Amino acid sequence: MNINTKIASLSDIEKSALKVLSKEPMTAEAIAEKAGMNTDSARRAINWLAEKGFATINEKSNKKLILSEEGKKALKNGLPETRMITVLSEKGKTTFSEIEKNRFTKQEFNIALGINKRKAFVVIIKEAQPMLELTEVAKEFTGKPDENEIALKEISEKGKTENMEATKTLIERGIVTEKEEKERFVYINDDGDNARSSSEFSTERKYNIFDPVPELSIGKKQPYIQFLNIIRRKLTELGFKEMESPLIVHEFYNFDVLFQPQNHPARTWTDTYQLKNPVKGILKDKEKIKAIKAAHETGGVSASSGWKYNWFEEIAEKVMPAAHGTAHSARQLTKGVTIPGKYFAIARCYRPDVLDATHLIEFNQTEGFIVGEDLNFTHLLGILEQFAKEIAGAKEVKFYPDYYPFTEPSVQLSAKHPKLGWVELGGAGMFRPEILENLGIKGQAIAWGIGIDRLAMFKLGINDIRYLFSDDLNWLRKTPQVK
Repeated sequence: MNINTKIASLSDIEKSALKVLSKEPMTAEAIAEKAGMNTDSARRAINWLAEKGFATINEKSNKKLILSEEGKKALKNGLPETRMITVLSEKGKTTFSEIEKNRFTKQEFNIALGINKRKAFVVIIKEAQPMLELTEVAKEFTGKPDENEIALKEISEKGKTENMEATKTLIERGIVTEKEEKERFVYINDDGDNARSSSEFSTERKYNIFDPVPELSIGKKQPYIQFLNIIRRKLTELGFKEMESPLIVHEFYNFDVLFQPQNHPARTWTDTYQLKNPVKGILKDKEKIKAIKAAHETGGVSASSGWKYNWFEEIAEKVMPAAHGTAHSARQLTKGVTIPGKYFAIARCYRPDVLDATHLIEFNQTEGFIVGEDLNFTHLLGILEQFAKEIAGAKEVKFYPDYYPFTEPSVQLSAKHPKLGWVELGGAGMFRPEILENLGIKGQAIAWGIGIDRLAMFKLGINDIRYLFSDDLNWLRKTPQVK
């Protein structure tokens, strides 16, 4: 930037400050007063002028002495040692307690006694009660000004004293502290002089409103997190209660409560993950365990005949990463529900799969169920369609018959993606009576487990599910707020 461009860029406060600067060093306060501006504006102007090379700033460090709280008290009342001498000179031989009554704290009395004994100003007389008396040495100094008190007064008025010995003593006693202060002085240099006499200095400052400005990346939540928060808010506003959704669950909740037999192929290592350590957990509700065992073996209290095999608690105790969000519905059903009642969870799930544009190994589901006495399959279809169209923004949806061990009838929800075509969003159905009746729940329950990651693909307009977790800064910055 050439000199004329720099001059043309000067702001009003820079010009005002530059007008009053001289070759003699000036403080920001003096510049502010002379230029008719506040001190903060003067400081900013000085810094900008120095950056542009029109002024020079020098800093000078000064050490200043200031009084501590003890020092302020000593200035007002006198130093403890001089006060003790005054009391003794007025009263003569006096007991310790009598001296302390004259506005001495225990600490001040001990300090005064120590200093006066060291100077040989007092002597302790041992009688029934210890007494203090002035010595002849002290009497010579009585009425004369104390050097430390003189220094203390000078420090309070000027921030310094010439008495170095008294200064050292007062600092050691904590009555005075030393503080370093920096003073800044500014003066105009030759470039500043030339700028002041330039024709550019008297012209209006020019602004370029056509050059591109730097793009600002405003802080915001990750788009997918925004989407999840919106779904959570909408469901709670509709009266749904959020369920606990731990990452690790017992097989009891992931499979057994959901009437999935222990020899089902979905419970093998090819379809689910299992923990190496710990392998098992503790199931505490023995009544619920007994009820689920009966459901599997004989159908329990329901009209079903069950799966007709021997059910083992040892298998149900195994722990695993949740394979689907319905595991949390199972937990809620065993804990108890209100009728009518609405429940949901946004859950992290884990399942062996092949990664592609619509599949992840670690993914999210929005899981929920509604329990009541007059629910039917049509209610379920209406809720699923509302999810796909209103939350994901899908234009077309389809329903397909499906099978799940824990619902009957069951349905699959699919929606048409503009790039990927028809995409399965999730499964749903009505909980089987083997589950509800054996857990003592009366009425019907419609339930769903929707791949919320896929819903987000529709809402955010992306073609690859993996992009939801992308670290592409350009996408993260340019994706608008999710609504």
